[in-house]
Amino acid sequence: MKKTLLIPTLFGLLISSMVATPSFGQETIRDAKKKAKELGPKEVLLGEGDLLQGIPGEGNLTPKDIRAWLKNPEVHRVIRPVLPLGLAAGASQIKGIDETPMTQAKIELGRQLYFDPRLSSDSTISCASCHHPDQGYSHTTRFGVGVQGQEGNRNSPISYNRILSDLQFWDGRALTLEEQAVGPIANPIEMGNSHDACVAALKEIPGYKIQFAAVFGKDGLNIDNVAKALATFERAIVTGPSAYDFSEAMAQYQKIDQDDLKDLLEDDETIAAQYEAIKKGTQELPMSESALRGQKLFFSERVNCAACHVGANLTDEKYHNLGVGIDAEEPDLGRYVVTKDEKDWGAFKTPTVRNVALSPPYMHDGSQKTLMEVVEHYNKGGNPNKNLSDKIVKLNLKDQEKKDLVAFMEALTGSFPQVEHGRLPK
Repeated sequence: MKKTLLIPTLFGLLISSMVATPSFGQETIRDAKKKAKELGPKEVLLGEGDLLQGIPGEGNLTPKDIRAWLKNPEVHRVIRPVLPLGLAAGASQIKGIDETPMTQAKIELGRQLYFDPRLSSDSTISCASCHHPDQGYSHTTRFGVGVQGQEGNRNSPISYNRILSDLQFWDGRALTLEEQAVGPIANPIEMGNSHDACVAALKEIPGYKIQFAAVFGKDGLNIDNVAKALATFERAIVTGPSAYDFSEAMAQYQKIDQDDLKDLLEDDETIAAQYEAIKKGTQELPMSESALRGQKLFFSERVNCAACHVGANLTDEKYHNLGVGIDAEEPDLGRYVVTKDEKDWGAFKTPTVRNVALSPPYMHDGSQKTLMEVVEHYNKGGNPNKNLSDKIVKLNLKDQEKKDLVAFMEALTGSFPQVEHGRLPK
């Protein structure tokens, strides 16, 4: 007898990414786009496949390479993104894809722009300079470092799982991911360029002119489309299932009577495949006893990290005053500078704790070098000030409990999609 399994749909374990290989036929790019429209949208699993691995080949991209790849209709089809296990629970919160539809061609154009230092005034700084895949899509420096070695006053925020976020930056001053994507270009201490100069420089590169025309049509190469391409690439950067995600999914199966579960797996091939994938995941990424204890603490009423780190991406996307850096001679007032609302004085956006172990240092000012230092900050109840969040209280944790919380945060680490760092147009 078939039974209904009350677990989240595990898209990320079953759906192929459907990323196509390039076609070298005689079709024109216009023919390819027409065919793509006839084929309609396709579901693509983010985080797997070769979606971010660039146009096949080696070395700098030539116009010939680019034109040949763009003749493949599959790269122009609209993508309906599917999120992997863990993040899949937040599918209804996906942001920006109606306004800026995703295609593989647009993602690839955004990838090139993301790693290209020619967007900066002196061709030394790219988006990846401060948000690099090898450094957890952040940077190991305390503050961001821009052109001519200029240093900002905030830690580089992560650029993954942005598909579930709208307001950007630590203070939420960018209303969209598109607005955030081109903000650093014109910031004098980041890329130190102007939008007009950036666009003019890109127009000198034939490979970019070809791609912008192919992806955006008659609008071609302008700063708005630079923003759309960069944002589309960033939306494709998602974290894969972690030990925690596999453990939680397996726990749902373990709640079912074992005889009923046996019948269910025999009757439903899809659920059987899900179960085997989750079982394999728990074996390859097991939760340690310390991490399991840390999980209970994290979600407990006593410690209550989940007051802010909640939902599929483990962030409430809101702003809180933790007392970090508030005792400086001229403290950073965070969200208040944007809203002028007293409740936002000294408040900063809650970051995701997914893959947090890969992106030290921590907090908006990079003042905490390790996750243990972060736990110690919360344990002491933050730094008192006139607007300290009422969610921050002294925890009186034992040493082992601190270690367990760190172990749990480390167990929130999933894979990043493989991404090509180079292969830029001449």
